[in-house]
Amino acid sequence: MPRNDPTDTGGLFIGRRPGTGPLHYRGAPERGGARRRRADATAALALLCLEVLVCLTLWGPQPVAWLWVGSQVNYWSGSVTFGIAVAFAGMIATLMVTLAVAHRLDRLWRILRRAAGYEQRDGVLVRIFATTAVIAGVAFLFWFVILHGPAPDLAPQ
Repeated sequence: MPRNDPTDTGGLFIGRRPGTGPLHYRGAPERGGARRRRADATAALALLCLEVLVCLTLWGPQPVAWLWVGSQVNYWSGSVTFGIAVAFAGMIATLMVTLAVAHRLDRLWRILRRAAGYEQRDGVLVRIFATTAVIAGVAFLFWFVILHGPAPDLAPQ
């Protein structure tokens, strides 16, 4: 099979996809001592925990805060539509800002992992985002089905 086969290159490029090649350093990277690598690994772990917390805010505190803001806009303006629009726009805006912050944290995490002596190429933001979405969905389902209970029409009398 030729090297420019679209199934090999994704149909976009001839050769290797951008960003998938091996890491090339200008020179041999200077490795820190064991204590420095341990400190970098600890900082990377702390940054990973912060990244998880940042992603978790997307599924609870941020939407609740924007729903409260939307309710206040509805109260003061007397327009339900305007309150919903403000809440929706605010949620989308903070989602974008939060993901930008999480992306920067993820890049810093990769740098710290490399400094700790690991050959870290990919970040974990996608996995963290998906995992927090599943955790939030399961928590909501538990609240909705178990704690809140079914609708009054379906509840036993």
